[in-house]
Amino acid sequence: PPPQVRVKNLVGELRANQLVILGRTDASRKVQLKAETAGRIVAIEAREGERIRKGAVIARIAQNDRQAKLREARALVKQRRIEFQAAKDLSARNFRSKTKLAEAEALLDAAKAYERQIIVDIAHTAIRAPFDGVLHDRPVEVGNFLDIGDPVATVVDLSPVLVVGSVTEQQVPNVTVGAPATAKLVTGQEVSGTIRFVASVAQETTRTFTVELEAPNDGGKVIGGITAEIRLMLDSTLAHFVSPAILTLSEEGKVGIKAVDADNLVRFYPVKVIADSERGVWLAGPPERLTVITVGQEFVQEGQLVAPVPEGSVPVSNLEGRKS
Repeated sequence: PPPQVRVKNLVGELRANQLVILGRTDASRKVQLKAETAGRIVAIEAREGERIRKGAVIARIAQNDRQAKLREARALVKQRRIEFQAAKDLSARNFRSKTKLAEAEALLDAAKAYERQIIVDIAHTAIRAPFDGVLHDRPVEVGNFLDIGDPVATVVDLSPVLVVGSVTEQQVPNVTVGAPATAKLVTGQEVSGTIRFVASVAQETTRTFTVELEAPNDGGKVIGGITAEIRLMLDSTLAHFVSPAILTLSEEGKVGIKAVDADNLVRFYPVKVIADSERGVWLAGPPERLTVITVGQEFVQEGQLVAPVPEGSVPVSNLEGRKS
């Protein structure tokens, strides 16, 4: 007689296919401010970790003789303007050559440029935030002497916040800029936004592609550096929820399940695991309706005639004996 197998009727469900990307939160902007003029720090006006507005002063450099130089430059501009006006009047009456007029005009322009340099240098003594954000780092204190180019502070912008992860070569075609996505943080927080960046070139060491999710972060509740999972919804797929114990291998080594057709013949269906949980796995690939073999699948071959026994019926001796 044909061998007995225990079976169960399954009906597939449309399940939204998800792509889960492991990543971390990060700032959307991060700028290290550097000194644009030399001098000694005379005042600190923002603390590390403090939220600051655009234009807020973080530190001040001593002005020393800069104000005196500015007064000197303005006096020189006044003098050159008078000289130029006089040369212009004389040139109009042909008492001064055009060469002398051009020379006076050049001296006036040079004096104005020098005045502008002093004004800009004075403005650089106040180191200001370039945008709204958080003062992440400030390695200077009152009394430190700075040269041009020395780091003063680092300002980060966490609104919006980024969640940065990586996808494989097989996954990257499924990720597009502008696609909606969500991210769940290890802190329990959840954020929703859109994909703003997908790398066009893989990282050399890992052969993966960087992906960035941008999400609103009003109030700065989400901080940077938190582990998170990006969940990107893909197309819906017909899937069956089963126990992983029924999975088997074909003669070619493909993962799948065995089922019984209307003639009680064994059929093998290759499957793809699209999601899993503690209770089972979701499989894509089999038809919408099928009678899957839950016990005895390892003892029968594709095309073999079997005697199916529905789950929940009285145990069959030879079937249960083979299972044990």
